[in-house]
Amino acid sequence: MSKSKPKPLFNSVEPGWTPDQMGDQSGKIILITGGNSGIGFEAARILAKAGAHILLGARTPSKGEAAVDDIRKAGGQADLIHLDLADLESIRQAANNVRAKTNVLDVMINNAGIMQTPKLTTKDGFELQLGTNHLGHFLLNGLLYPLVEAARGRIVTVSSIAHKFGTLKLNDLMLEDGYTPSIAYGQSKLANLVYALELQRRLEAAGSPVTSYAVHPGYSDTALQSTGPTGLLSLIYKLTNKLVAQPSEYGAFPTVMAATSDDVKPGGYYGPTGWQDTRGPVGDAAVHPKALSERRARLLWELSEGYVGFDWDTHFAAEDGNEGL
Repeated sequence: MSKSKPKPLFNSVEPGWTPDQMGDQSGKIILITGGNSGIGFEAARILAKAGAHILLGARTPSKGEAAVDDIRKAGGQADLIHLDLADLESIRQAANNVRAKTNVLDVMINNAGIMQTPKLTTKDGFELQLGTNHLGHFLLNGLLYPLVEAARGRIVTVSSIAHKFGTLKLNDLMLEDGYTPSIAYGQSKLANLVYALELQRRLEAAGSPVTSYAVHPGYSDTALQSTGPTGLLSLIYKLTNKLVAQPSEYGAFPTVMAATSDDVKPGGYYGPTGWQDTRGPVGDAAVHPKALSERRARLLWELSEGYVGFDWDTHFAAEDGNEGL
């Protein structure tokens, strides 16, 4: 399988989707993590302009409030949800705050992320990139799943073309042996995609009305390249952001499409399809075969439940009288 080339899972959309094709989103409530900057903010802005009410998750309240103000000044609806994905207690409190505002979520977008940081840990002792990019969203989705179920809604997870270079070190997910910033980032983005695909399998098995999608933004000019990498990597990104990267607004198109389009297929993966998937028309994106192992996906799921202390089967066992998965 490792020798196979990455290829799209489906042929579900005509490449070239833009928000001009999006219908009215009035009445929908959409939670987006990391919505204060980059592709997260652009997605929030586009969705709010179409009428959606945005719950904007942000780690830094001042930055989150500024983003909310920008959306409101443009005539959109938005509220701030303070959320630090590197802190399990903050995630639980954020889930409580969301429940206090609404009993339904039409879309939950797992957008927030960090990239190629030095070796650090979350408040709960997890490797920072896996803990933030994957484990934090895994718990948040589990806590708020009933609200998405009530809306028969969608969960959209932002992965990356970096998943093609990642490896799930299931015997050492915290990379205690052999950490490098790039290895950790690749693993976290592969985990995002593996999780999104496994989530859809479990939703289908449980007869859930909720659907799961994965996307990638291509190579987009965002704060990721300036706030995480250090040293030589930081210098390289300063150059490539000017020469190669597309605007962050374009990087948000796959997220918005997966959140709203009737053409996307549950369990699909979407993003730019141009040169090396870095830019170009948005459509069905190439998935590396390593993301398709169901056995490894189950192992990642079980490990994730153990790390964050949350059992998804408490939801799925109630679906259509199932006994759980």
